[in-house]
Amino acid sequence: MKIASNNLLSRSKSKSLAWLAGISGLTLSLAFQASALKLTPVADGFASPIFMSSIEAPDSGEQWIVVDQIGVIYRIDPKQGKKSIFLDLRSKLSSLNQGAFDERGALGFAAHPEFSKNGRFFVYYSAPLRETAPENWNHTSRVSEFSAAAGKGLQADLSSEKIILEVDEPQFNHNSGSLAFGPDGYLYISLGDGGAGNDEGPGHTPETGNAQDTSNLLGSILRIDVNGKAPYAIPEDNPFVGKAGRDEIYAYGLRNIWRMTFDQGGENQLFAADVGQNHFEEVNIIQKGGNYGWKIREGLHCFHPTTIPEDDDCPKVAADGTPLIDPIVEYMSVKKAPNDKNAYGVCIVGGAVYRGSAIPKMEGCYVFADWSKDWGRGSGILLVACPPEKTGQDSWLSKPLGVGTGKDGLMDSYITGIGQDASGEVYVLTNDTNRLFGDSGKIFRIDPN
Repeated sequence: MKIASNNLLSRSKSKSLAWLAGISGLTLSLAFQASALKLTPVADGFASPIFMSSIEAPDSGEQWIVVDQIGVIYRIDPKQGKKSIFLDLRSKLSSLNQGAFDERGALGFAAHPEFSKNGRFFVYYSAPLRETAPENWNHTSRVSEFSAAAGKGLQADLSSEKIILEVDEPQFNHNSGSLAFGPDGYLYISLGDGGAGNDEGPGHTPETGNAQDTSNLLGSILRIDVNGKAPYAIPEDNPFVGKAGRDEIYAYGLRNIWRMTFDQGGENQLFAADVGQNHFEEVNIIQKGGNYGWKIREGLHCFHPTTIPEDDDCPKVAADGTPLIDPIVEYMSVKKAPNDKNAYGVCIVGGAVYRGSAIPKMEGCYVFADWSKDWGRGSGILLVACPPEKTGQDSWLSKPLGVGTGKDGLMDSYITGIGQDASGEVYVLTNDTNRLFGDSGKIFRIDPN
């Protein structure tokens, strides 16, 4: 069984020594100590920012798009620092728990590859439960297309909505909600397993759970073509075309991806961080037709709903013989080992492969995070994983990045997302409250000190 992190259970001293010696051209003294990096504030005044990316505006060049989970999408001019509302979805959302934790809201954004010419973009949000949904389910996840007009401050048109896809959700949580256009021009959509725990209960397929059931869309990454037939077409090479299973599915066996991102360079691989249940968090590189193991496994380990898994001899194939793909990174949850220094937090936050110019020694490394070590007090941690030096090794070495706004390299807030601009620089999105209200949400850029 591969070990996906040099930290995992502290079982490999040799891997730790390899890390200390430096991997992929990186050294602790320069790249990852707090003295080498800093966080530069670039924007604030959000409730809970969860996504940031860049678009190319025909009238103003690069603009940042920030999705605030409460339902507001902002446009920021990085040159002027001016923030304005790009699209207000609050009238279309399911009723949110503003005074308590909630996983619903505005969750994903993707600009069409030809956005500067056609103004098309796509949003994933939690809509009220539609009339055709099963009784007593929670809400309907919706992916819609909107358009934006240049020459008017690049204002999006709420009335331009075209519903592309709707998926009913049995519970309020595990919605995932990432959107991304791949280098192939297709739209990728991540869906959680439907919520609750153990991938079981009302709305979950008995025995297998939703994530192993390819007859439904939950617990999967979808790939669709939004450039042809309305509302979408199916790429001919999707893995379940002509076979049992939903044609939209590209990969499956996933619990709750938070978040997925295509690498801006290299081989443009799709990275997806999957939130574990109680014991292990993981990062995956997504392959077409891949089965990533939930709920057979949690990370590299057997999944046990009621006991802590300690065994390594877990199934390597699903019941139908499909191989289970290992994550490239795994680390322990605080829920498994509260006092272990290598248990970074309770919820992984997917990031981006660094392709900027400000920190050359971080080139090609995946910057990600954990939301917080504590539910009641924000204490997120920034992490980094770098590819192995030897050809043929799948596991990446990972460790804390060593920079934060609080003590010991931690943030004094919850990390809600990792962003990236057109130049490949990486940003940290936070809030202070763990709630969907107020204006404590901030964005920082990771810079050399």
